[in-house]
Amino acid sequence: MTTNWKRNAGFFIGGQFASMFGSMLVQYAITWHITLETQSGVWMTLFTCAGLLPMVIISPFAGVWADRYNRKYLVNIADAAIAVATLILAVLFFMGYENMWLMLIVVVVRGLGQGVQSPAVSALIPQIVPQEHLTRFNGIQSSVQSLTMFATPMLAGVLLTFLPIEYIFFIDVITAVIGISVVFFCVHVPRLERKQNGTGIKAYFDELKEGLRYIGGIGWLKILLAYTAFFSICMTPAAMLTPLQTARTFGDDVWRLTAIEIGFSIGMTLGGVAVSVWGGFKNKVHTMILACFAFGVTTFLFGVVPNFWVYLGVMLLCGMSVPLFNTPTQTIMQSKIDPSVMGRVFSVVMMINGLAMPLGMLLFGPLGDAVRIESLLIVTGVLLFASGFVLVASKTLKAAGE
Repeated sequence: MTTNWKRNAGFFIGGQFASMFGSMLVQYAITWHITLETQSGVWMTLFTCAGLLPMVIISPFAGVWADRYNRKYLVNIADAAIAVATLILAVLFFMGYENMWLMLIVVVVRGLGQGVQSPAVSALIPQIVPQEHLTRFNGIQSSVQSLTMFATPMLAGVLLTFLPIEYIFFIDVITAVIGISVVFFCVHVPRLERKQNGTGIKAYFDELKEGLRYIGGIGWLKILLAYTAFFSICMTPAAMLTPLQTARTFGDDVWRLTAIEIGFSIGMTLGGVAVSVWGGFKNKVHTMILACFAFGVTTFLFGVVPNFWVYLGVMLLCGMSVPLFNTPTQTIMQSKIDPSVMGRVFSVVMMINGLAMPLGMLLFGPLGDAVRIESLLIVTGVLLFASGFVLVASKTLKAAGE
């Protein structure tokens, strides 16, 4: 671990912020563009699947790569691939080839790149941040991501009003070059000793099975991954159906939908800042339990609050609870998992997160048309609150959280 780790970590966050800002700006610009040009639910579904499914499909491969190869190079290669695909699309649009299918192909490439990058980033962080500072670092990183989520939708809307979308594509290319340069030249990642498992397809699958065996042999990790899947599915109505609930219950004004998105993003930012300053309870699982109770209560309140401004306040509190769960969860894994298999473990986490929300929507989406969304929020709120007691009762997980 480099002695000047704060400078090292600061450059890493700065480089990732530059790259992420451009990527999210393009992601929202594409979403708004498809919405305005097609006004088609089928196209929106296609683009949603094109962004998520490649991440899930490539994640097992990405996990092995993150444990085999230099993680810093892997992060930069994935960023570069996304930037090149975006640049090609921008040039084609400039030449007059404004085709939805071309945009769909690029979204698939971007999803593959993000699928490679995500486990590599999560596994790289413990190499540059001392274990005792992981919680605060992850809290800062969560705040930066939340600020990006807050700013990029509004900026994408403003830019699309005045500029053709291909100019926004070029912004992503520029920010990617900045981010890649900062990480490549300014971030020092200590060498990680890796086991040599041979080459070829058999060696690859042996490494994949080794990662799965590792997960299967760690009791607290199995509990944590299972609970994360349950938590992600149960939070789907609060995450995905509240805009529809707002339109049905309080009015379909655009400013109301914008307000709840901004309120949630501000809450996530404040929650990330709180975790980075406070550091959470001494036992990280206790912070997760607090988040479960808070998310359960706020989800329940979404189903019973009759006033929009109170509802907006609840949305802010709900956003604050997300970093209280995600930050200690990631920190426990980064500090307890063997570095040689960390990429493969985080690839499994990405698969869970990538599949949980679509599965949740398959369950709760049709139910939202059959019963009142308020009823779904009340039921899932109670389930989330009650599930916190599962964490309270888990001695194995609490031991890992110390």
